[in-house]
Amino acid sequence: MEIKEFQQLMRDLYFKNDEKRGKLGNFAWLVSEIGELARVLRTEDKEKIKEEFADVFAWLASLANVLNIDLEEAVQTKYPGKCPRCNNNPCKCQFTF
Repeated sequence: MEIKEFQQLMRDLYFKNDEKRGKLGNFAWLVSEIGELARVLRTEDKEKIKEEFADVFAWLASLANVLNIDLEEAVQTKYPGKCPRCNNNPCKCQFTF
């Protein structure tokens, strides 16, 4: 499934409710799902981790739908096969932690 297809699936399934919830309501759900992902990352439960990644992605797509943002286009524009900072693939940026 392509990103565009997944985003359309989320639109088909949930847009009526997502539109009523609005951008801030959908953003709140996205943040809640990110919190759930953070909690499950502390475990070794790969299946639960996969579920939470899926939930985060679904809510991101729902928020993008409410804002009329094409996620696939946004990703392709920002990451055109190379790092947006150093323009290399693989990235050669120097990061410190």
